[in-house]
Amino acid sequence: MDVFLNKVFVTGDEAKYIAEAIAGSQRGGMISGDGSFTHRASEYLEKKFDVAQVLLTHSCTAALEMAAILADIQPGDEVIMPSYTFVSSANAFVLRGGVPVFVDIRLDTMNIDEELIEAAITDRTKAIVPVHYAGAACEMDRIMELAEKYNLIVIEDAAQAIFSNYKGRPLGSIGHLGCISFHETKNIISGEGGALYINRPEMIARAEIIREKGTDRKAFLEGRVDKYTWRDIGSSYLPSDMLAAFLLAQLEHGEEITRRRVNAWKMYDQILRPSNLIQLPEYGPDNQPNGHMYFGLVPDAAKRRAFIEGMAGHGIQALSHFVPLHTSPAGQKFCRVSGSMEKTIEGASRLVRLPMYCGVEEHVERIATTAKAILAEL
Repeated sequence: MDVFLNKVFVTGDEAKYIAEAIAGSQRGGMISGDGSFTHRASEYLEKKFDVAQVLLTHSCTAALEMAAILADIQPGDEVIMPSYTFVSSANAFVLRGGVPVFVDIRLDTMNIDEELIEAAITDRTKAIVPVHYAGAACEMDRIMELAEKYNLIVIEDAAQAIFSNYKGRPLGSIGHLGCISFHETKNIISGEGGALYINRPEMIARAEIIREKGTDRKAFLEGRVDKYTWRDIGSSYLPSDMLAAFLLAQLEHGEEITRRRVNAWKMYDQILRPSNLIQLPEYGPDNQPNGHMYFGLVPDAAKRRAFIEGMAGHGIQALSHFVPLHTSPAGQKFCRVSGSMEKTIEGASRLVRLPMYCGVEEHVERIATTAKAILAEL
């Protein structure tokens, strides 16, 4: 295999910033978390995406777990979300005793079908978790209307969606809370890492306590109390300042990274869309993804296996993606389904991803023309 699905992109400033973080720790600075690079990266995100407060976490999973606590999920509370997502989207709420309620998706975006959400709402519903698949926006206006109508909390799973927009608004900044991933497979990375966007100022104080193991340590570090103590439930959700240093180097090049990925996405599309050999996503003008992923739907699961094997024979890695959570053993134990999952099952069985990363531009023509040739023979 000479072209892999993902390849880590580094800007060149990561090692320098990490060295600065280490040097700062020798002068009394903090390297364990909430050091200078943590503050700089958080402030960058707050200003860039107009978020009331951003708290860096060690993963998007951690951000989702914090969101579940902030949403006050209690045993039996229901949380509406798609089944076609990563396990963390559901697991964060199951850990609090919540019950994920799965709703079917739209095949044009692989996002939750916003018109099916209302039928899934019961008197136990506490929150809606829209997952912005491939960095493309769910229909947030409709989702926020439903949240207001039924007094629900909206937690955006924007793990794949940094620098994506919906009607000019950054994804993650629209709901009450937003969860971002900086895992190495994402556009902007720190190896492992995440962030919680807090879009309602009244949630900030408690979020700071939850992230610091349930203590008011942040208030102590800022001189607001003379000692810190246990105040609430929480856990150790802070990343080290070295990870924040790596992240800041990436964020400072975020627009360039996004531009390159979007350009690669367009290059794929110019070659593959006119062929009509694969069903490609349809994004309206209000939906501005970040080039996180290039995917399409082949006719069926058998043809997908043949396509992936054919691409591998040419040294190109192509892969499927999520197994729907409602079909998993844990999903069947802890969650429930609202309505048909027909499109979820169909989309999951047909979806295939092509390589996407900064630098893939030089391979796109070969990848796309190879894909066309294989698709034509399926």
